[in-house]
Amino acid sequence: MTDYQAQCEARLLEGQWDQAQQAALAWARNPAAGTDQDPRPHFALNIIYLLRGEFAEAWKAHAKSLEESEDIAQVKEWIEGFVARQSEQANAHLVMGLFLAQSGQSEQSILAYKKSIALAPQSAHPHYFLAQIHERANHLEMAIKEYREAVRLDPSHVPGRTNLGVAYQEQGRLEMAIPQYREVIKLKPHDATAHANLACALAEQGKFEPALQSYKEALRLNPKDAAVHFALGDFYETRGRLDLAQKEYDAALVADPNFGPAHSALGWLALGRQHMQAAYEAFNRALKSNDQDPRAYHGIAEYYSQKGKRESALDNFTKALKYYKDPEKRNMILNQLFQEGQMAD
Repeated sequence: MTDYQAQCEARLLEGQWDQAQQAALAWARNPAAGTDQDPRPHFALNIIYLLRGEFAEAWKAHAKSLEESEDIAQVKEWIEGFVARQSEQANAHLVMGLFLAQSGQSEQSILAYKKSIALAPQSAHPHYFLAQIHERANHLEMAIKEYREAVRLDPSHVPGRTNLGVAYQEQGRLEMAIPQYREVIKLKPHDATAHANLACALAEQGKFEPALQSYKEALRLNPKDAAVHFALGDFYETRGRLDLAQKEYDAALVADPNFGPAHSALGWLALGRQHMQAAYEAFNRALKSNDQDPRAYHGIAEYYSQKGKRESALDNFTKALKYYKDPEKRNMILNQLFQEGQMAD
């Protein structure tokens, strides 16, 4: 074991993330003799970034440590030895849980997180990561319970508050979601995502002016966020401001030319104006970005339907039905086909 590895492990066990990062970086710069690159220090960096909520950096480190099978095997051997030597240390089990969760063994990670909780009941981290496992398994109430515990233990835990708000919003509990987003903004006032989350929840709650101001603040902080431009465009479109909606959809595509939902939205605007060729081209651009976009197939179906090409229309209605998850959208298409005397496969 190198001095850098020993230093990194010690600092991880103590929860000293800054010092652990320094040791991991030094370890990465000085791989063992005879190796070009050691995935283990990069996995250590991945852990540190996840614990800090720096997810973009965590993903970069993940690519250097857990994408190749031989790297996964090397990291696995290290982590198993680490836990065996430090079986009474909560952070050792937390590290094991993070390894298992990121290497396709989510179910097995639950036990590791629970061991970490038992050894360090005051730590928010294992509750937060355990909540993520429950959320991936669609056990939303269990996820909410763990996110709430993480936030109780650490009221400044921004990722926990954010995910708790999102989980509440998925349940339609906007009155519970909005305070979480507001707390995140107090903790990180320049977090564009927090303002966008708040805007979305306020819009769902029917508080349109505050929602608009939150969308604008999110874009002021991050003007190149295609998803927020798109959300603001949808906000305008549902209120009949089609000119402003088109402007935001166009802005989304300036930020990300391959942002498929904006292409679909522009296609529907063009279809509503009877700009048939422009609509058709927009829907096809959407499908180049995502060949399972139900709104694009639905739009192409309407295009062919208005052109009198029933067979092509039915083919695309069928594809839209396949990919739509919204039951209202599916029922709308089925009712339309029934009225026209057609049946989808």
